[in-house]
Amino acid sequence: MIDIPSIQPWDTSESFCNDLPTQFQPQLGKILVTGASGYIGGRLVPELLNRGYKVRVMVRTVFPEYSSLWPSAEIVVADALKIDTLRAALEGVDTAYYLIHSLRLGPKKFEQADIDAAGNFRRAAEEKQVKRIIYLGGLGDIRSSLSSHLQNRAEVAVQLKYGKTPVTVLRAAIIVGSGSASYEIIQHLVKSLRIIFIPRWARNRCQPIAVRDVIKYLVGVLEVPETSGRSFDIGGKDVLTYEEMLKILAQLRQKKVLFVFTPLSNIRLYAYFASLLTPVPDAITACLIEGLKNEVICQDTAIRKFLPFEPLSYREAIVRAMSREEQDKVYTRWSDAYYPAYELMLKLHELKGKPAYTTTYAIATQKDASRIFKSICEIGGREGWFHSNWLWRLRGGIDRLFLGVGSARGRRSYSTLKVNDVIDFWRIESIEENKRLLLRAEMRLPGRAWLEFNIRQESGDKNLIVTAHYDTKSFFGRAYWYLCLPLHHFIFHNLIKEIEKRS
Repeated sequence: MIDIPSIQPWDTSESFCNDLPTQFQPQLGKILVTGASGYIGGRLVPELLNRGYKVRVMVRTVFPEYSSLWPSAEIVVADALKIDTLRAALEGVDTAYYLIHSLRLGPKKFEQADIDAAGNFRRAAEEKQVKRIIYLGGLGDIRSSLSSHLQNRAEVAVQLKYGKTPVTVLRAAIIVGSGSASYEIIQHLVKSLRIIFIPRWARNRCQPIAVRDVIKYLVGVLEVPETSGRSFDIGGKDVLTYEEMLKILAQLRQKKVLFVFTPLSNIRLYAYFASLLTPVPDAITACLIEGLKNEVICQDTAIRKFLPFEPLSYREAIVRAMSREEQDKVYTRWSDAYYPAYELMLKLHELKGKPAYTTTYAIATQKDASRIFKSICEIGGREGWFHSNWLWRLRGGIDRLFLGVGSARGRRSYSTLKVNDVIDFWRIESIEENKRLLLRAEMRLPGRAWLEFNIRQESGDKNLIVTAHYDTKSFFGRAYWYLCLPLHHFIFHNLIKEIEKRS
């Protein structure tokens, strides 16, 4: 039986660090992990807990579900752009992992935000006498002309090193694993296209690394004091061109793809079309693809002296990622990270007053609440929206054309849901098992929108209810609501009928 609303537990038998050639260091005090709700941080925290460390998790917004994800971790709310909150987060911390980035702001805005955040973190760490910072940055030869993303990663490292707190820097290229943005871009390009045009920069060399090896290096340097204050390149077993990486994935998927060289090499244009064909939005795709103009390979292998384990090959990393997807065991995903804009994080109950517009549809049902709720939790992703899928896809397609998230993001998991998971262009704001599911819209809108599902028992009758909430103060926002209103009855009424039917 599938338990949809439950949080997928971390299987300690599948720990990445079980064969790590280092030992738990009991003398270390509290370990702070920033960016814990993101892709890397979400995988690092359970590994540290599994090895016996006292972990403090830093997030920008706390959810009750975090206590289930990390039952023995301390959770603190802080924002790296607000230094006072960092001082509280770093109080009594021995070592801090710095896993913060602002890629979602896009290539034009993330640079200054990252520098400011790193500066605040360095100063707060000094004040609180933190013994070490461990930072995961980007691989690239600083003597060459780096992309803005890779240059920014290098500048963040420099900013962190300005202080007295020793910093261990790990520099990685493309990270391959189930749920990683790079993997999903490559996978969907191969899956979606029969012909892939190869520009000149797609023949640059890269040294991709499996996510499990990144986690092993992050934990390993913590357990080797000699790595304090040093910088290391980390990479997988293979050095490949981006073209070769695409070809290997096509072979593994048994997909016939024609690769054609083209003199057209406008990176921004490629990034835009890649964002239309993959689940990863333009803001992230643009930053990652811009980095392809640089060769990113390890310049030295000093890390192997301290952590002499054999990293996975690119092919092995891809096979493991595909296996995780098939087993529906994707523990973290690039989409876990919030959009920085406060407006997108505003919750329904935080609105001043009621939403400007609300429409509700309901049907009576005799079916068990748990079965109805399970059916509600199966919407989106590859299952679609049960009725009028073409309308949902059309809305998602329009959103992607205007550089929004679109509906191609799908879902992290098809067997579990938790607060903060995404379902197409929605994000889960609240779950009450067998009672309520509240989704917050993240598509481009002239306002804010929520979609709420409720199961209510009233006077002996059980009702399945869907409510669309919309808040706006602009003329265009009001016009948008009234233009969409005729579709609401058709879409939402049929949606709850199909949910009830599939229960």
